[in-house]
Amino acid sequence: MRIVLQYRASPGFRAQIDQAFSAFAPVAVVDEADEAAFADAMGDAEVLLHVLKPVTATVIAGAPKLRLIQKIGVGVNTIDLTAARSRGVAVANMPGTNSAAVAEMALSLMFGVLRRTAYFDALTRAGQGWRPDLGVLDRVGEIGGRTVGLVGYGASARHLAPVLTALGARVLYTARSVKADWPEGYRAFEALLMESDIVSLHLPLTAETRGLIGEVALGRMKAGAVLINTARGELVDEAALARALADGRLRGAGLDVFAVEPAVADNPLFALPQVLVAPHVAWLTPETLSRSLVVARENCRRLAGGEPLLNQVV
Repeated sequence: MRIVLQYRASPGFRAQIDQAFSAFAPVAVVDEADEAAFADAMGDAEVLLHVLKPVTATVIAGAPKLRLIQKIGVGVNTIDLTAARSRGVAVANMPGTNSAAVAEMALSLMFGVLRRTAYFDALTRAGQGWRPDLGVLDRVGEIGGRTVGLVGYGASARHLAPVLTALGARVLYTARSVKADWPEGYRAFEALLMESDIVSLHLPLTAETRGLIGEVALGRMKAGAVLINTARGELVDEAALARALADGRLRGAGLDVFAVEPAVADNPLFALPQVLVAPHVAWLTPETLSRSLVVARENCRRLAGGEPLLNQVV
């Protein structure tokens, strides 16, 4: 079986791939930037292990033997599902494999924004750690005693909620429906925005959720609130967020995802010191990759054996 991974894999990740697939089939690892090598590899690929770079109709058309697109992660918005369906190519994802890592990153961004970690790191390295802007000192804070609103209540939010509670936060959530195990925490979306000191996004990108956090939603958030996004960049109107931060209506933002990825250096959010950013790596830990490769290897085995796939989307 010909398997292709399109990703700039680290030495450690490559070793994990070799260990997971050595007894089954080799995996060709192709850097996302090397489009010629990727097109060549896809000529006889049966399985594509997909991470972040979009799988377009053109990619699918250029892979006549392709049988499975296996998402390493959960969100399949970067795959042309219509093209896959029309070609009879299965698409599967991996719910739950990265939930712990994403929850931890959301928490770390909350800490980083509230405590201005990046600011104090740079100041200390410059030998000026005891001479900070006094206004910055007045704007740091703790999670304890704050209300955190989770927009979406899937696996990552469920990991995060008890940790926030243990830290002394009051936790709310909004979702498609009230959860039977926690009805008292539910709020309608607008009410959650108005009550929360920190709003953290944990939902997929769909036609309904695209641009969910725009001018109106940002205007409903509490003055001095913080926005955290470890979900999908296009959930947020970045220009509106930049304005809300620049005029001081919001305290800060912690962002791991962006509308255009990889994010470009002239993104207006990057000029704002109260914004903490990361390059869509919330999911990326050796532990997540280990769990993911178990699922990927099992689905390749099932594909070869004609068995039903795990978590098939298409």
